[in-house]
Amino acid sequence: MKITFSNVDQLKSLNYFLSTNDLSDSSRLEIMTTSNWMNIHPVCLSFAAALAVEVGQDNTSIETDVPRAAMYLDRMGLYRFSRSECPVEYTQHEEAGRFIPVTQIRTDREQSDFIADLHPILHLTPEKSETIKYVLGELIRNVIEHSMSPNGAFVTVQYVAAKDKLSIGICDTGIGLRASLERYHMPVDDMDAIRLALMPGVSGTTARDGGTGDNAGAGLYIVKSITKITRNYFVIYSGDSAYKMHKYDKRVKFGPRLNDNPFVDKHTTYDGLPSFGGTLVGLDITLTDTKQFSEILEKIKISYSQAIRNRKKRKYKEVRFE
Repeated sequence: MKITFSNVDQLKSLNYFLSTNDLSDSSRLEIMTTSNWMNIHPVCLSFAAALAVEVGQDNTSIETDVPRAAMYLDRMGLYRFSRSECPVEYTQHEEAGRFIPVTQIRTDREQSDFIADLHPILHLTPEKSETIKYVLGELIRNVIEHSMSPNGAFVTVQYVAAKDKLSIGICDTGIGLRASLERYHMPVDDMDAIRLALMPGVSGTTARDGGTGDNAGAGLYIVKSITKITRNYFVIYSGDSAYKMHKYDKRVKFGPRLNDNPFVDKHTTYDGLPSFGGTLVGLDITLTDTKQFSEILEKIKISYSQAIRNRKKRKYKEVRFE
């Protein structure tokens, strides 16, 4: 496999990054860079680390002759997953307040420790920390409960203080969305599996609308909704398909409407991508817009409950006994 990082690997253009990767040879991984200026979204780093652990450290190499690129990848923790060593010596700067390097999380305990460390590392206010802890908790829990990957989740976080924006990338090399959902929901293809995974109340553990007491099928829907309310991009990739929700126009006076069907949102879908067996999720959150996080969460929960009720009503009307 070959992954190439460029200077445009952000969520807006993530389809370019995904489409240029070569995932055909699963026995080894080569990571390359094409630019001296690194502008890589955390989702790309999580993706690379997940694949590196899948093929093994001895079979993973990082090839770059650009000092700045090498330093960036080293500081973000990617060299730890490869046999390569950073080719340049440099002075490590304090990372607190700016980013959390790629972190592998395999157990509930590791998840709890990671979430607990967010506040002091990112120097966020308690209110902003609450938002991020909730989002990451939902994403990591989804991986641990549904991916069936012994390698767990690979999480990378970056904070841009000037924009008060947090970028998050999480990846697993598990069974993928389609396999996770096909027992009870029978998605017709990978894109349909993505659609189902983003719908409220759809769970891979039951065919029942609203899920179960332990798994309500709300995690990805809530995370996507928080991203939408804060007017940012959300991307999810599994199998050979990817879905990108576009940013909501900030010039519109009233806030975005939450939809139970992700295809109603302003979005772009991509099919025919290099087939990836796991699941990759990337998102941005503008923390300035999350000051009333409790109100945002309440709004999302109301839309979730309404969506479940509406879907049950539609199914009831469809049932006719002659």
